This record gives sequence, structure tokens and C-alpha cells, in this order.
Amino acid sequence: MRHFMYAMVLTLVGALTGLLATSDAAEAQDYRLRPGDVLRIEVLEDSSLNREALVLPDGRIAFPLVGTVPVGGRTIDQVRGALAEALEPNFAVAPSVFVSIARLSEPGAVAPGVPAASPTIRVYGLGEIASPGLREVPPGTTVLQFLSQAGGMTRFAATRRVQLRRVDPQGQERVYPIDYRALQQGAALSNPIVLQEGDVILVPERRLFE
Repeated sequence: MRHFMYAMVLTLVGALTGLLATSDAAEAQDYRLRPGDVLRIEVLEDSSLNREALVLPDGRIAFPLVGTVPVGGRTIDQVRGALAEALEPNFAVAPSVFVSIARLSEPGAVAPGVPAASPTIRVYGLGEIASPGLREVPPGTTVLQFLSQAGGMTRFAATRRVQLRRVDPQGQERVYPIDYRALQQGAALSNPIVLQEGDVILVPERRLFE
């Protein structure tokens, strides 16, 4: 009898675990992506494409071979289908694309009685940065300070082609090139670049022999 009861308990625990996992999966499938979320993308046919992709303020992600893909407001399944369709011309057969949520962007809440945090701005790091993603930094933070907080760049970074991408009040994106290698060698910026809300720091991947 004791063994029977033990087996019943294990069965009930297993069933409950399965129900919770199913519920979590359903919620993930229905979740609509938003800026600041980070996706994990894997392509079975070409592992060099596997990476994490940040959802930018305009609701897009950047991905090799296809450029930018709109994902804001879409579900994981919709993004998976869009990426597979966009990548298909680059493969002999339709590629197998797997998409999951690596990290969510969730605004922090202030508990009652706790002083509000100092004001911050949201800045996004993208590409060959040691710790890419959304960072909230104090107003007045410069590009170099942001890169330092993000852990610097990877060994694959094209340090001569760093970009600051900024959307002006008219909605036009402006790109400001930064030669980080020159700065490493002692060059000075005449005017340190101070970051603004929504700025994106993009560090491209180094080309062959670059």
C-alpha cells in the first residue's frame, strides 16, 4: 500500500509539472515582443548565424543575410516564420529556424516608501559588444563610458567602424561613425559624444583581413 501511495504521489506531481510547463509554453507563444527584449535565434543549417538579437526601439532586429526584420508586436512563432522566409533564398532548402526569448525587457517598479531612482536614459548596445542589450545609464553618459559599462568589445569587433545610431525629432535616423581604434591609439574627440534616450551603439563584425 505504501508503495502504491508513493507511486500515486509521483504521478500527480508529474501531471502538475506538465500542466505548468504547458501553461508557460502557451503564455510564451502568445507573448508580443517589444523593444528591449532579447531573442535567441538558431539556424540548424548554419551555426555561424546563431546569436542573440536585441529588439531595437523601432521594433526591429538586425540579422545576417537579411538585414533588419520587424518583430515588435509579433509572437515568437510569427518571428520564426518571418526569419525562415527571409533566409530561404540563401539556402538550397528552407532553413530550420528556432527562436526563443533570451531576456525580457521589464520596467522596474518602485516599492512604496522607497525613494525613486535617479533619472536614467535607455541606450541599446548591438553587435560585437561583450554584453549587448538594453542599459539604463545616467544622463550625460558618453559613448566610451557606455562601452566600458558593457564590458568593452569582443575580439571580432570592427573597432574602426563603430556607429552611433540616433533618431532625430523628425523621425530620421542619423548615423555617426566612431573610430574606436584611433581613440585607443591616443586620438582625442573634440567633443565627447553624450548619449541620448533611445541611442543605439552598433559594433559591426570585423571583415576578413580587417
